[in-house]
Amino acid sequence: MKDIKDLKILYFGTPEISSYVLENLLNDGFNIIGVVTQIDKPVGRKGILTPSKVKEVALKHNIKVYQFTKLKNEFESLLSLDVDIILTLAYGQIIPHELLMLPSIGAYNLHGSILPSLRGASPIQTSLLNGDKITGITLMEMVDKMDAGRMFYVKKVNIEDDDNYTSLNDKLKVAAYLCFKEGIEDVVSKVNLGIIQDETKATFTKKILKEDELLSFFDDATTINNKIRALSYTPGSYFMFNNEKYKILKAKVINCNTQAPSTILEYNKNSMVIGCKNNAISVIEIQRQGKKILSFKDFYNGNMNLFKIGDKLN
Repeated sequence: MKDIKDLKILYFGTPEISSYVLENLLNDGFNIIGVVTQIDKPVGRKGILTPSKVKEVALKHNIKVYQFTKLKNEFESLLSLDVDIILTLAYGQIIPHELLMLPSIGAYNLHGSILPSLRGASPIQTSLLNGDKITGITLMEMVDKMDAGRMFYVKKVNIEDDDNYTSLNDKLKVAAYLCFKEGIEDVVSKVNLGIIQDETKATFTKKILKEDELLSFFDDATTINNKIRALSYTPGSYFMFNNEKYKILKAKVINCNTQAPSTILEYNKNSMVIGCKNNAISVIEIQRQGKKILSFKDFYNGNMNLFKIGDKLN
């Protein structure tokens, strides 16, 4: 068998978690022959066309980049490549069957959960929405059914109470690289033949949509706080007040008997407390529309008359 680092890898990925793994693969001497990533997207108020984080890493290392608006209709140029392994991590499109058959050894995915739980598009956010205490990365076989292939290797990660999407993503990107590095040789050599997933235990996630970012304080405080964690620091969850958007990036649950959902219970230099269906949340970090993220203390110093006790949100 070839040395594992001589195997020709075609890498699929788009966001920062995927770029971290790609960077480490390259720095560690793995043979990445090409990168497939999403098309450049307009970013910011000026709509500046911006490459994905994965494309930035690939270009820095002079790796050939392939971009397709709809991969399922445009993948023919990839079929002529000499590929041993396809590896994907958060690419963002379904890989067609013809591409799964392309590599001489196999097509593998690094999925952001402990399968068969949390298949689909948003496993990291959903683990936080669920209030889970543990998650991980699964190195798995790619098949035509979404996230349903054999599982080869799992790297577990603890979720702390103060973890949000950003911090958990940082933990999982390290776990993802180690999962591939530690697991792939036994997979390629067939020492590890994988475990078939138990379909009766499969759970599924959905894509996070714009409308999911709006907070409803008619949920219980723990559910609201988990949503804040799941969407921080990007894209952020928000409430509306006087037709203006306010993102809450960090909060904590306050146990109280007051039942006044969507009502400001306290607003002073020490705290902003918002009533929920059960209990309340206290704002720790907040961002007014068009402004920077601030600690609540700094926000209050510049906006002490903005809210008052009894104000209704949304």
